[in-house]
Amino acid sequence: MAQLALRRKAMFSAAHAYWFPDRSDEENRALFGKWASKWGHGHNYDVELTVVGELDESTGMVVNITDVDKALKRAIMPLRDKHLTYEVPHFATHPPTTENIVLFLADAFVREFVDPAARLTKITVWETPTLSATLDFQESDTMVALTRSIDFAAAHRLHAPGLSESENLAIFGKCNNPKGHGHNYGVEITVIGEPDPATGMIVDLLALDAVLEREIMVRYDHKHLNDDTEDFREANPTSENLTLAIWRHLENKIPAPARLQKVVVRETDRNFFEYTGL
Repeated sequence: MAQLALRRKAMFSAAHAYWFPDRSDEENRALFGKWASKWGHGHNYDVELTVVGELDESTGMVVNITDVDKALKRAIMPLRDKHLTYEVPHFATHPPTTENIVLFLADAFVREFVDPAARLTKITVWETPTLSATLDFQESDTMVALTRSIDFAAAHRLHAPGLSESENLAIFGKCNNPKGHGHNYGVEITVIGEPDPATGMIVDLLALDAVLEREIMVRYDHKHLNDDTEDFREANPTSENLTLAIWRHLENKIPAPARLQKVVVRETDRNFFEYTGL
């Protein structure tokens, strides 16, 4: 019997504060640093979940999508249009980080979705377009993946040093233009770990951003990859090689205890390159 995955999206608006009301100002600032605020701020959160099951040949469906929607809405309802820190009991003791929100929604959806024909395998929550958290049950039910997105502008010329001029032109065509061409590269960095019980985070986001600034932005932004970077003095700056180079620069620099899980490079809206260290 064929196994199929169904993905469904929803959204909700909510406020949250990185602040424990029963702790002192000093204790909260020690825990949350820059993010510490008793009033907090808000987001439009986007949610996407994946359920997997076998195709029912009599209906042509894996599961009735109406049932998925109902369960998802019931899971989200306690959070919708609320201040998570002060109005949702769970977040009185669990900081309402993106990591903890995805864990909360996964648990709530599993309780609400009782169809035996399908099971939840993945859920992602986007706090902003550049920050998301994912729980993938096929990997772990406690390890949360956090994805940070950045972009930089750079030029490159596709030219393999070991090939002749004519061979390079035959392989890379107009991308072998002697003066090069440019892209707005998008990069997604995914790290994985278990949320810290005190902060609700798997990684210090400020520390992670500092690593991405130093290792990616300073190295590549507004540069000609062939001429301005050491990585491609003797290597062809394809997006495949760029993806591997970014992985190597980040692999041992992710703030502990999180670890690097995946690097994705978007060269254009149609070209994506991904590496997971395998």
